[in-house]
Amino acid sequence: MININRFSFIKYLLFGSLYFSEGLIKVISTLILPLYFNEKGVPPELITLAIGVAATPMIIKFIWGGIVDYFIIYGRKRFIIIGCVLSVISLFILTFIDPEIALLPFAILLFISWCGVGFLDVSSDALAIEISREEERGKINGAMYAGQNAGMAIGALILPFVAQNFGYQNVFPISGLLILLIIIFPLIIKENRIVKKHQKVGILLINEFKKKTTILITLFSITISLSSGMLLLLIPLYLNLQLNLDDVTIGFIVMVFTIATALGSLIGGILADKLGRKKALFLLIWLSIIFTALLIFTNNWQNFTIIYGLIGFLQGAYIASYLSLFMDFTNPQVGATQFSIFTGFGNLGIISVGALSGTLYVILGFSRTFLYAAWIFGPALLILYFINLKRKI
Repeated sequence: MININRFSFIKYLLFGSLYFSEGLIKVISTLILPLYFNEKGVPPELITLAIGVAATPMIIKFIWGGIVDYFIIYGRKRFIIIGCVLSVISLFILTFIDPEIALLPFAILLFISWCGVGFLDVSSDALAIEISREEERGKINGAMYAGQNAGMAIGALILPFVAQNFGYQNVFPISGLLILLIIIFPLIIKENRIVKKHQKVGILLINEFKKKTTILITLFSITISLSSGMLLLLIPLYLNLQLNLDDVTIGFIVMVFTIATALGSLIGGILADKLGRKKALFLLIWLSIIFTALLIFTNNWQNFTIIYGLIGFLQGAYIASYLSLFMDFTNPQVGATQFSIFTGFGNLGIISVGALSGTLYVILGFSRTFLYAAWIFGPALLILYFINLKRKI
């Protein structure tokens, strides 16, 4: 067994690889499924709604976090493995279901797969909070989000090729096999369990959420996520319907975005540790407003790729920064639950707005929706201003 606390680089590799698997699931939901459903003749408003509803396990992450924290005597690693296995099984079964004739069973299995991702996500976060020092959390979150976007980048490169040449149904088992390989890493990691008995999770959480700063961070989490949620499912449709691009070209553009996001998360993590969380976030969010608004001037795939790549870089940077802020204010004893509430509200912003993005496009068109995606950063900046850090970092 490897003692993860002795070597910082092993921490980065472990959490990066775990989030890599989450990235594969995300690229299936945000890239493959919109194109798959569009091919099947599902209307845009129903595409985004179905995918959004199926991803609701990431909104209710506090449930998975509560389970993981209650059974803390068993450690975090066991639930990481359970989450991976649950997702893999669901992906293999999806291979045999045609969404054109069985959309509801397809969505239910996708929902179960996201439940597995939920367990993987909250358990990984809780383990990171337990073993990390405050001055390295920016870099650890950078590694996590870089791993996630590396998974999305590789998925965006490989999976559209598989879909176009071998059929969409073969995307699911290939993704499942890749995730199975990742399970090997946590199996060889030694875990030191911090609590030896069941916890009163509810009491600990009530005490944490009596604090004004904790409430503000929760509100910030949902507002900072609205813009990316508005763009997430709409971009593949924009590239397909407006720019008339094929699946492979769309996959290439998404790959550029995710690579840029991965690089941005590494830089953002470093900035958060060096400049402090709030200074880094103010800078990155203002730049995101500018470049998101510039999407309205992209009338060919080359210009779009450049602007979208810059948006991805900034998105990765500010996510790594605010996740570090969340960890700073998370009690390690309820790390899975409290951190999952913070990030669950963020996912609520992404998924709820994402589910409505098809309707927004139908009502407003692409250009106006892009402008709203820039404008909606405003409430997040206002809330960030009122968040007082407990200490300067």
